Amino acid sequence: MLELSQEALKDKLSDNIFHQISATADKLGLECYVVGGYVRDLFLQRPSKDIDVVVVGSGIQMAEALARRLGKGAHLSVFKNFGTAQVKYHHTEVEFVGARRESYQRNSRKPIVEDGTLEDDQNRRDFTINALAVCLNAHRFGELVDPFGGLDDMRDKTIRTPLDPDITFSDDPLRMMRCIRFASQLKFYIDDETFESLCRNHQRIEIISKERIADELNKIILSPVPSRGFIDLDRSGLLSIIFPELVALQGVETRNGKAHKDNFYHTLEVLDNVARQTDNLWLRWAALLHDIGKPRSKRWEPRIGWTFHNHNYLGEKMIPAIFRNMKLPMNEKMKYVQKLVGLHMRPIVIADEEVTDSAVRRLLFEAGDDIDDLMLLCEADITSKNNERKQRFLDNFKLVRVKLVDLEERDRIRNFQPPISGEEIMQLFGLPPCREVGSLKMSIKDAILDGVIPNDYDAAYQYMLKKATQMGLKPL
Repeated sequence: MLELSQEALKDKLSDNIFHQISATADKLGLECYVVGGYVRDLFLQRPSKDIDVVVVGSGIQMAEALARRLGKGAHLSVFKNFGTAQVKYHHTEVEFVGARRESYQRNSRKPIVEDGTLEDDQNRRDFTINALAVCLNAHRFGELVDPFGGLDDMRDKTIRTPLDPDITFSDDPLRMMRCIRFASQLKFYIDDETFESLCRNHQRIEIISKERIADELNKIILSPVPSRGFIDLDRSGLLSIIFPELVALQGVETRNGKAHKDNFYHTLEVLDNVARQTDNLWLRWAALLHDIGKPRSKRWEPRIGWTFHNHNYLGEKMIPAIFRNMKLPMNEKMKYVQKLVGLHMRPIVIADEEVTDSAVRRLLFEAGDDIDDLMLLCEADITSKNNERKQRFLDNFKLVRVKLVDLEERDRIRNFQPPISGEEIMQLFGLPPCREVGSLKMSIKDAILDGVIPNDYDAAYQYMLKKATQMGLKPL
């Protein structure tokens, strides 16, 4: 996997865009290298869209010359304030920057930037696996420049900083999140010295914007086994700063010989279970937050033991504040997570008792189009070490799924509205908006969900007249 000769690298860089960059660089007399994640992913045989090119000289000059050379179809964007430029050509994007060295002040992650050499540019990279460079100039095309042993670290599945990790992380504390994110995404291990530096510098994360932290957290959540990232975040001390509500789930308390499970590790197990089934970021967030209300609902009841009554509803109420604080989207994505957290106990309760049509109809009505995601979350939530109990739940979930399909086909309950509207009730009985109108509409809905009447207009109309008579109401 990692044994690529210069000839093999040339083959990997056979795309026309690299030869056009090479010819442009040689014509301008500039050294030019493809660097960073693109090179790393060549060796790891991972798909990579981001092509970053370092020019020893002006990256903007290089990008402008390449755009002219490519002609029609090339789109140039110049960012003078950052000394960078981007060329989009067909489905390819290439970012150009001049080689530079950076220095930082203690209270800011914005560096003082000066022109530099390739060596300076590689020195400022976050990790050895991201400090690889491959020359694009014709006479050295495909030559690897690896001053920090990044290739060896990839072989050893190790994340390590090129220079002193204390300087790397203190200069730009977001690199601490990136360190854990890469370890989680790639299933790599963090070098001991590097991890110890994470622990020493974790407080520095406080100068990073919530938006940047959330972006890295989302990437950790989307990694193949996200629990790896969260365990490293916790061990380093970062999690208690960026996500204290999750840390509050930790710990096991025992009283009178009765203990509850550690809800932090249970949550990570549920998250991993969901991650094996779907790449849906917000369903994974729902898994991460499904028990977030447990610390606030935890009670000791002598005859029962530890209880977490209504933790789903408490968790549902906590989610807007969590999303707002973490600068996550306050839109339908947040409402989706809220909904799944609020409902996640319902299928489990149904599966633990007799699976009645009425209960399944109500579940389908409340979950609507998110019913399949809710069922996936609930199945992931069965982490009991008692295999017999676990299998009983999973078997009952299969029965719930069969009933969901059957009732949906028969009764069209998903996202349904009562066949008779409040406006029609008011017109028929000459009523203003009032409690009686709401009561009639609710009774029709309940009758349909309980299977008393079918979900159609005529049945609902006759049922409404019967209920209205009992309430002393007469049609006009």
